[in-house]
Amino acid sequence: MRIKNANSHPDRQSQTKSMILTDAGKVTEPISRHRRNHSQHVLKDVIPPLEHPMVEKEGYLQKAKIADGGKKLRKNWSTSWIVLSGRKLEFYKDPKQQALPNVKPRPNAESVDLCGAHIEWAAKDKSSKKSVFQITTASGNEFLLQSDIDFLILDWFHAIKNAIDRLPKNPSFGSLELFSFQRSSSSEQPSHCHIDRKEQKPENRKSFMFRLHHSVSDTSDKNRVKSRLKKFISRRPSLKTLQEKGIIKDQIFGSHLHTVCEREHSTVPWFVKQCIEAVEKRGLEVDGIYRVSGNLATIQKLRFIVNQEEKLNLDDSQWEDIHVVTGALKMFFRELSEPLFPYSFFERFVEAIKKQDSDAKIETMKSLVKSLPPPNHDTMKILFGHLTKIVAKAAQNLMSTQSLGIVFGPTLLRAENESGNVAVHMVYQNQVAEFMLTEYDKIFSSEED
Repeated sequence: MRIKNANSHPDRQSQTKSMILTDAGKVTEPISRHRRNHSQHVLKDVIPPLEHPMVEKEGYLQKAKIADGGKKLRKNWSTSWIVLSGRKLEFYKDPKQQALPNVKPRPNAESVDLCGAHIEWAAKDKSSKKSVFQITTASGNEFLLQSDIDFLILDWFHAIKNAIDRLPKNPSFGSLELFSFQRSSSSEQPSHCHIDRKEQKPENRKSFMFRLHHSVSDTSDKNRVKSRLKKFISRRPSLKTLQEKGIIKDQIFGSHLHTVCEREHSTVPWFVKQCIEAVEKRGLEVDGIYRVSGNLATIQKLRFIVNQEEKLNLDDSQWEDIHVVTGALKMFFRELSEPLFPYSFFERFVEAIKKQDSDAKIETMKSLVKSLPPPNHDTMKILFGHLTKIVAKAAQNLMSTQSLGIVFGPTLLRAENESGNVAVHMVYQNQVAEFMLTEYDKIFSSEED
């Protein structure tokens, strides 16, 4: 009889050891003796799982692709559903064709990589449309995006520009492209997007692991930088202190009417007077004055100059389009922190316009206007006096009191909280502005007495 020796079966013994239960009652995993498998476990601990980027903005815009890889294309405008997420801008025909985040590939979608891209307001030779900006990608693709709604296209411009500014300028150094996992029949191997699928040489593997561990050690350095930045920010002077020292000045656009007038020692903002003077000088008979939109890029340039308190000459050739001046004036009133008709007067003006008796309506309006704060009262008197001159030239400019009421109603008069019926409010807003124009002489009469 042959006696079996336990030492004669080392493989079986090693397998038996790998199945020994620990104190916690769990089965210990077999120890891998391959360096490649060990590197995979290191990668799993270091590299966080990739998540699908969150949608930052989406909506309809007019889109035209004018270059593909540097090759010029024929401009063809179409309405697209646009989705901005992470470093990508995607175009769909409609929202229904936008696939779920975890579904790949997304059908009928044209994707634009914003890494290294450039965004700017389009020149006039690019498009005859108003409010157009251009995106040029690092690969040489060029897109034009447009909307007739000023604030909508402006929001899109800033959203895409902020997304581009957050990304690295060189597309090859994007954080998501540093590692990619390529599935093979035996294992998942980490690789750069430009590395061959062949097995890496030992020296390459060492340098790769060095970079990997180096990136982990950088975490402590980043934490130290963050703590120093927090200390610096907490010690910086307050906004009020900077304003008192004159380092930061209040801007004209977006401020309160009282603040602007107080700083200028006047009851009517200087910029309002400048715009009205320019329109009355060369725009009273222009077709669609105050209704037609000016070039948004030029309006923003004018806005910047005014906010920087630079010398402004509206007779300069760069402001020759009178619609730019009227667009800037409307933007000034639209961006006031409190509208020209103060929030506390909104309900009272709405109740006044509902009155059926004309004389009672005029007297109530006159009383309300007279009780307004001086900056609101004087600015309102100058503005509506100017608009009556526009109406007087209605035969040439085709702008009636009703047209001007539609343009200026929601801009000058709005509720602080739009909790009610917005459509009903808009009707009253238009009616108040129209009535102020129609009965201007009676409402503002005998105020010098």
